[in-house]
Amino acid sequence: MPNFCAAPNCTRKSTQSDLAFFRFPRDVKRCKLWVENCRRADLEDKTSDQLNKHYRLCAKHFEVSMICKSSPYRTVLIDNAVPTIFDLTSHLNNPHSRHRKRIKELTEEELKKLKERRLEASTEQTEANKENDASEGQDSGDASDDLPPLTAEEKEVRDYLKSLFEVLVVIGKQNIPLNGHAEEERGSKSFTPSNFQALLEYRINAGDEVLRRRFERTAVNAEYCPAAQLSQMLEVCESCIREELLQEIRECRFFSLVTDDLVEISGESHLPLLLRFVDAANCLREEFIGFLPFQGDEETLTERLLSEVTEKWGLNMEYCRGQAHVSSGVSADKMKAIAARLIEKYPMAVCTPSSTCALNVFLANSLSLTGVQIVMSTFKKINLFFDKSPALQAELEHAISIFYQGNEEKANDLKEACRTAWTERHDSFELAVDFLESLLLCMDSIHDNEDLKWNDQITNSAYIISEALADFEFVVTLVVLKNTLSFTRAFGKNLQGQTMDVYFAASSLTAVLHSLNEVLDNIEVYHEFWFEEAVNLAAAMEIPVKVPRLYFRKQRPEGGMEIQPESYFKEHLTVPVVERVLKELKDVFSENHLKALKCLSLVPAVMGQLKFNTSEESNADIYKNDLPNPDTLAAELHCWRIKWKHRGKEVSLPSTIYDTLQLSEVKFFPNVYSFLKVLCTLPLLRLNDPKCETPRKRLKAYLADTPVSHRSKSLALLNINYDIKHDLDLMVDSYTKMYPEKEHFSESV
Repeated sequence: MPNFCAAPNCTRKSTQSDLAFFRFPRDVKRCKLWVENCRRADLEDKTSDQLNKHYRLCAKHFEVSMICKSSPYRTVLIDNAVPTIFDLTSHLNNPHSRHRKRIKELTEEELKKLKERRLEASTEQTEANKENDASEGQDSGDASDDLPPLTAEEKEVRDYLKSLFEVLVVIGKQNIPLNGHAEEERGSKSFTPSNFQALLEYRINAGDEVLRRRFERTAVNAEYCPAAQLSQMLEVCESCIREELLQEIRECRFFSLVTDDLVEISGESHLPLLLRFVDAANCLREEFIGFLPFQGDEETLTERLLSEVTEKWGLNMEYCRGQAHVSSGVSADKMKAIAARLIEKYPMAVCTPSSTCALNVFLANSLSLTGVQIVMSTFKKINLFFDKSPALQAELEHAISIFYQGNEEKANDLKEACRTAWTERHDSFELAVDFLESLLLCMDSIHDNEDLKWNDQITNSAYIISEALADFEFVVTLVVLKNTLSFTRAFGKNLQGQTMDVYFAASSLTAVLHSLNEVLDNIEVYHEFWFEEAVNLAAAMEIPVKVPRLYFRKQRPEGGMEIQPESYFKEHLTVPVVERVLKELKDVFSENHLKALKCLSLVPAVMGQLKFNTSEESNADIYKNDLPNPDTLAAELHCWRIKWKHRGKEVSLPSTIYDTLQLSEVKFFPNVYSFLKVLCTLPLLRLNDPKCETPRKRLKAYLADTPVSHRSKSLALLNINYDIKHDLDLMVDSYTKMYPEKEHFSESV
C-alpha cells in the first residue's frame, strides 16, 4: 500500500513520487513535537506507537540538513530531526473544500511557545553540528557537499580498500577457505600463500592497477594484508551484512529468537542464532544473524546474549515475542536455564518448540539422562554415516530385505523410510525399533569388510555404531522412549501441521498430559510390559540383559546384594523419562503459550470450522499492549467474525495467517492485523514459503561442507546470507571510521 503524507495541505504519496517518507518517532517527547509542528489536532490523542505505525511525513517537510543518505539504498533522518516546513494557509483560498487533515488554530500564547521551542531546537542543532568532526559529517546528507573533495591519494586508498572488501565478499559468499595449505611441512617451513592472497594476485594480474601499485614494491614472500587487518575487515563485512537484516527487523518491531545446536568454530563452541519476523510484505521469515560464543555459566551466557542483541545489534527485547532452542546433551540444560532467565526478564518472550524440530526429538534431546543422550548421539552418528555414500544406504536396504523376507510390504515401507532423514521424524523411535536388527546386521557386515569394499574410516565408524546398538542399555532406553513418546506423537505432528491442526492440537494438550499421568500412576504395569519388550528384542539380537557397567563403578553395591535389571531400569530410566517428559510439556506449553495458540481462531478457516462461535477476547489480553487500538478490540473482533460469516459463496476462507495477511481488506481491521503479525512470529508455527527456510538450509550446508579448521563466523554470515545486498562503499566508510588511526596505505614487508 502507498504511504500518504500526514502533513496538512500535502497530497503527496509514495506511488507518485521518489521522495522518502519517514515514520513518526517512537520517542514520546520528539513525537509530540512533530505533532505540534504539523498542527494536526486529530493526532494529539494518539500514542507515539500508533503514530509510528500508521502515519508518515514526506521529505519536503524537513530541512535539507536533517536528511542524510546512509547508503545508496537508504535515506534516513538524523537522530534529532524535526519537521519545520509546512503549508498552513493554502486551504484558506478554498474555504468550501473539505479537509480530512484539519489544522489546529493556535492562540498567541501557543504560537509564542512554539517559536521558542523551534528556536531552542535550532540552537541545539547548530551546537551539535559544530561538535561533529569531519568523519561524522560524511553521514549527514547534504552536509557532505561542504567537505573538501578527496585527494588523489585518499581516493586511491578507498579504491584499494574496496578491492580488498570485494575479494573478501567473494570468498565468503562462495565459501572459499580463507587460508591455504599449512605452512609447515615435514618439519621445515615452506610458505604457501593463503587463498585471500592468491585472489589478490589474480586481480593484480587481471589489471587492478590500484592493487598493483600498492604491492609492486613489497617482498615476493610478503603477506599483502596482515592477519590483524584481515580480522578487522572481516568484522566490518559481517557487521554491514548483518545491519541490512537488522534494519528490516527494527522496522517490523516484533521478532522471536531461535537458536540451533552448538557448533565448533576456531576451537570453541558457538551458538547459531536466527531471528524470526514478519517483513513489510507480510511474509514470515527466519534469518541467520550470527554465532554467539558459548563459554561460561548460564548467567554469563544470558548476559552475553542480551548484550549482543540489544547493545550491539540495536534490537529491543521488549518486542521479543517468542524463543525456541534446539539443543542436546549438556547444552540442553544450559539453554533451559537461559530461556527461563529471558522469560523472567521479558515475560512476553514465550518459550516454544521450534517448527524445524519434531516434538518427540525435541523432548528426547531435553532429557539429561545418560541412556537417552547415548541414543540421541547414536542417531546423529547413524545419520552422518549413511550420508557418506549411497552404497552404505544400499547395504542397509539389503539388511532390511534379509530380516523381513516374509513381509515384503513392511520391508518396502522401511526401505522408503530409511531414504529419508528418519532420525528426525515424529516416529523416529518407532522406526528405530523396527530398524534395530537390520541396522546391527548392516554395521557388523561393514565392519567385518570381508570383500574389502570399505575404507578404514567407514569400518571404524560402523564398529562404533554397532557397539552402541549391541548394548542392552541402548535397547531398553529406545523401547522406553518409543512407548512414552507414543502419547505425544500425534500431538507433535499436528503442531507442525496446518493452522487448523495447530489450533486443535493446543486444545488436546490436556488429554496428552492426562494419558502420561495415568502411565505414571500405573508405572509398575507399564514398565513390566516395556521391559519385556526390550528383553525380547535384545534376545533376538543376542544381547545379554544386564545393568550398565558404569553403575557398578559409581555405586559399588554391598557384597552379596544383587541388582536386578528390571528394578534398576524402572528406577533409573522409566520413571525419570515419564516424569521429565511431563514436566517439559508443562514448561514449554505455558499459559501464555496456550493463550497465543488459541488466538489462531482469528484465521478465517479456523473460525469457519468453529461455526464462527469463537471468543478470542478472553485470550487476546496477552497481546493487548501490542495493538494500535486495544479499546476497540471487542467491537473489531465482532465485525471480523461477521465479515467472514456473511461472505459471498464464491469467497473462500483463508486457511493460514500468511494468506490472511495478504488480503487487502485486513488493514481495515488494524487490531486483527497487528494481532496476526505478532502471533505469526511464534517459532512453533511452520514457515509456509519454502524460500523462507533457505537461511537454515544454508546454515546446515555450510556446517556440513566446511571442515572445522576452515570455519569462520564472519565468512559464514556472508555465505548463509548470500542474497543480502552488500555496499562496498559502506564497508569502506565503516572501516575507516572504526580504525581511523590505521595507515591503510603503508607497505608490508
